[in-house]
Amino acid sequence: MTDQVGVIGAGAWGTTLAIRLAEAERPVTLWAHSAEANEELASRRENVRYLPGFVLPPNVRIATDESFLAEPFRLFILAVPSAHMRGALRRLAPALYPEAALLSAVKGIEEGSHRRMSEVIAEELPGHRVAVLSGPNLAREIASGKPASSVVASTDVELAMDLAMLIGSERFRIYTNPDLVGVELCGALKNVVALAAGMVDGLGFGDSAKAGIVTRGLAEMTRLGVAAGANPLTFSGLAGVGDLIATCMSPLSRNRRAGELLGSGMAWEDVAPRLPGIAEGVFTVRGALALAEEHRVELPIAEQVAAVIHERRAPMEAVAALMGRELKDELAGLPR
Repeated sequence: MTDQVGVIGAGAWGTTLAIRLAEAERPVTLWAHSAEANEELASRRENVRYLPGFVLPPNVRIATDESFLAEPFRLFILAVPSAHMRGALRRLAPALYPEAALLSAVKGIEEGSHRRMSEVIAEELPGHRVAVLSGPNLAREIASGKPASSVVASTDVELAMDLAMLIGSERFRIYTNPDLVGVELCGALKNVVALAAGMVDGLGFGDSAKAGIVTRGLAEMTRLGVAAGANPLTFSGLAGVGDLIATCMSPLSRNRRAGELLGSGMAWEDVAPRLPGIAEGVFTVRGALALAEEHRVELPIAEQVAAVIHERRAPMEAVAALMGRELKDELAGLPR
């Protein structure tokens, strides 16, 4: 086995990770979902669609076919949209080097099965060591070389530390966390809250309302996480409140922007083409609600987000439903 790292998925985040690894002098191979996309990346040395303005370093190899998967890679980073994760794994599984570790950089919950991404990986590629990467990581900022931090989570503590050293650098500080469930749920659920925060922006309600949505959204995330077996402290860390702040506040956040357009009165079908990439929260919210039902946890903000997106409920009606809920203890359902 070598120190080679393969990045499967050439969206903004996958491309960013390839750039950062290459600049840290790691041998990197980047693979997109189609031959046409790979050919364009190889010829232009730039991801014009998802990360324009950033030239791929010379030591980023572009895979022209799937034969590269059989090479003795130390790590494959999975950076495909959550809705396509299972299909991508089934496509790649026959050729994948069996001793490579797998690092999910995907923040989502599979609709239908309501599986976390590490669970999807374990089902489709049993036998591989698995970890996840999550935190307040906006692709364009990190591709620009601005300092940032993130978390690698795995029940295999040795693997988490090994990957933290492999992908970390002087500009990208990596912490470890054994709470795989909590880190994954943080990354997935914060996108749903960011949609709600963006709707507040689109409705022009101001910072007080937005702070309320973000705070109560964190409470929803924590309630579900604890019910699913997560450590509540994880939700106070980089993968939790850290990522929540970045995603709900930054103009670079696709989920926040999607919510803003929805809040202005646009339907999701009209919003989607205006985004520079996928807003994962849209595809996560139904899986999150199914998981909440399984654990008998209320997610009122997520319920209203789903209604606006999938049932075309007017955003103002969603606000009225939230503001008119029965009064309760602020800490109800949270560990004390």
